[in-house]
Amino acid sequence: MICARLEEMAAALPRTGALAGLDLGTRTIGVAVSDGLRRVASPLETVRRKKFGVDAARLAAIATDRALAGIVLGLPRNMDGSEGPRAQATRAFARNLAGVIDLPIGFWDERLSTVAAERALLEADASRKRRAEVIDHVAAAYILQGALDRLAYLEAEA
Repeated sequence: MICARLEEMAAALPRTGALAGLDLGTRTIGVAVSDGLRRVASPLETVRRKKFGVDAARLAAIATDRALAGIVLGLPRNMDGSEGPRAQATRAFARNLAGVIDLPIGFWDERLSTVAAERALLEADASRKRRAEVIDHVAAAYILQGALDRLAYLEAEA
């Protein structure tokens, strides 16, 4: 089930259960997961993209292993808020993934998530090699944490 807005996703989610955050790139998919109470996002792994079926199978395995309640995909908007070809590709990936994984799938604006992840890794004094290895799933954690914070706000507001 694809949710157009995070509010729609919040209504479709059970009260507890971990979420995954995905940073979809052309060569990799950064994956992060939350705790069951949806307070903290943690980087998990970077999936090297192959074909959609292989990628989806890996994501489905993560969803099963982690007993996920939903998935948040980073939506790469342009700086002016418009959606370009990368955002369209992300939406297409979500539609295809919804056919494989029966979980609510939502979107979170990922503008500058990679920049924030890079800055955090630099502050942690990670080597260039280490930054290259983890940047995608650290960016996924930034995406997921933003969505978790918004979901917590929506819950408090209700």
